[in-house]
Amino acid sequence: MADAAAPIPALDATFGAMFIGVVIGASLYGVTCLQTWSYYREYPTDTWQLKALVGTVWALDTVHQALITMSLYQYLISNYFNPTYLSQLNKAILVEVIFNGLTAILVQSFFILRIYRLSNRNLWITIPISLVALAQLSVMCAYAAKGLQLKLFAQLDEIKGLTVSINSTTAATDIAIAFVLVLLLNRSRTGFRRSDNIINKLMIFSVNTGLLTSVDALCSLTFVTAMPDKFIYICFFFNLGRLYSNSLMGTLNARKTLARANTSHEDSISGGVVLNTMSRSHAASMNPLTKSQHGQSIAIKIDTTKEFARDHDSDYHNPSAVSGRDEEDIKPETF
Repeated sequence: MADAAAPIPALDATFGAMFIGVVIGASLYGVTCLQTWSYYREYPTDTWQLKALVGTVWALDTVHQALITMSLYQYLISNYFNPTYLSQLNKAILVEVIFNGLTAILVQSFFILRIYRLSNRNLWITIPISLVALAQLSVMCAYAAKGLQLKLFAQLDEIKGLTVSINSTTAATDIAIAFVLVLLLNRSRTGFRRSDNIINKLMIFSVNTGLLTSVDALCSLTFVTAMPDKFIYICFFFNLGRLYSNSLMGTLNARKTLARANTSHEDSISGGVVLNTMSRSHAASMNPLTKSQHGQSIAIKIDTTKEFARDHDSDYHNPSAVSGRDEEDIKPETF
């Protein structure tokens, strides 16, 4: 009598988790595409370096999404009802680690360069963070190289230390970047309401962008440590690169949004001043002694409005501008 077919194991916590990771990754990839298109449409005057960075990150995201989709397709579709294949390591699922690492180092380098400029080119701050980021990329490449020599998922336990190192260095780098950016921005406060409002928004934005990738890496680290035989950690790792790319695109695309929000804030203040001035002008017409003071108030309002119209774009396009540096020192288009 022929041997019974091998039973199909429960896939909920293994390939089910991987499937969820691919679906979430595809959704975030759609957001990346939308943000990339929005960036090229809204900021045609940015430098070629910034445009190349955005294009490269989008291309890496595209390849990564293709790799994880292909690997899942081979497991669940091409080898449907083939339980023995489910224990084998697909090469695509290992190569994708390299593309995640490249996306991470590019986006982290963008924020490290921002730290370098905000800190007045302080190498004592930027070099340690850069070294941790490079260590993260090196560990990812080592993981992929060693993983390609393995045949089975069970053998991944041999390089579990590299998996832990990847997520640890990722979380450490992103937390350090967010922490230093917040400190530098807070130090740049001028005491003027408009500048300080800009800085507050940038601080919140810096924390949020660093928080997403850090939490994702920490979740992956937690699950690979607690449940190494499950693929829940893979679900989080699949989306790490997508969070990096969206944090970059979100940062670049937020410049005009912040500028418009500040303009609306200034317009509301201006409206209040105008109405208040009109009421005072009526009273002044009844009292000749206040006419000269009224004329002086209007002159000050006009001069202030002209100054705001002249400089508000540079403040928002370049976070360093709010710290009081000369506009010629760092131009808005540089990165």
